[in-house]
Amino acid sequence: MSDALDNFVQQLQEQIYEETKEAFGETAYQRWRNPLYMGTMESPDGYGRVKGGCGDTIDIFLKFEEDRVKEALFQTDGCGSSMVCGSFAAEMAVGKTSDELVEVTGESILEKLGGLPEENKHCAFLAAASLHEALDDYMVKQK
Repeated sequence: MSDALDNFVQQLQEQIYEETKEAFGETAYQRWRNPLYMGTMESPDGYGRVKGGCGDTIDIFLKFEEDRVKEALFQTDGCGSSMVCGSFAAEMAVGKTSDELVEVTGESILEKLGGLPEENKHCAFLAAASLHEALDDYMVKQK
């Protein structure tokens, strides 16, 4: 009985993986399975937290060195799309100057991902808004 249940669960999991890959694309699927840049940071130079209309929250933490992002991390309480978009927002921030961070937008995150289903695209804009909030925090601290 246990082997039959284990078999069923494994088949169900594989079906979920295949459907997710088909709906979200290979890039988003791989990042969903293996998120990068996830975590929190003690004493960040810039911190942003934005809650979207969907209820998801994305936090972005930035550490700068000579006006370039040396380290970026994100945290979310949201869905897989929020996690993927937060991960890419953090990745896209690393190495950028404060001026270049403005160029990381919802559109540029979607482009890097190769798109998302229409109902999930707002997650890219939530991630970008969180990144820009972290940039604003950094800029205020510089004054």
